[in-house]
Amino acid sequence: MPELICDTSALIALHQVGLLHILPALSQIVVVPGEVEQELATGRSEGHDVCDVASLPWVAIRTPTARPALPDAKQLGAGESNVLWVALETPGSVAVLDDALARRVAAQLAIAFTGTLGLLLDAKRRGLIPAVAPVLLELDRHDFRLSPRICEAVLKAAGESP
Repeated sequence: MPELICDTSALIALHQVGLLHILPALSQIVVVPGEVEQELATGRSEGHDVCDVASLPWVAIRTPTARPALPDAKQLGAGESNVLWVALETPGSVAVLDDALARRVAAQLAIAFTGTLGLLLDAKRRGLIPAVAPVLLELDRHDFRLSPRICEAVLKAAGESP
């Protein structure tokens, strides 16, 4: 898989379900924008269970060199904007975004993207996890927003629908 540029939500979700290790197995280069690292550090300082990406040897922390105007920029979070800017500077990369607006902006900018659930599907296809269904249940326990329709589509794509 091409270089992954990760937003906060995917890193938190994978950490909470004990699957952060799939990222370096899916891509040789995993990038976290400096703003995302800061969001995670703030979460840790507030007592939340979030990963310390700076301590992970397989994570490259990168700050965008330019910050061009983004569609709907005022509605995007700082982490999402930084993921998009780094992705714009990294041809062939894949932005890892769960936020619907950020994904729409990525599509408008012709940035390839996936999300936490897409990473789980890739992990299953590569034999990194045996099944997606138990992970979806665990994500739900951690308040990761999943509609029944999305769950059904992901399970179908994973070959796990009833």
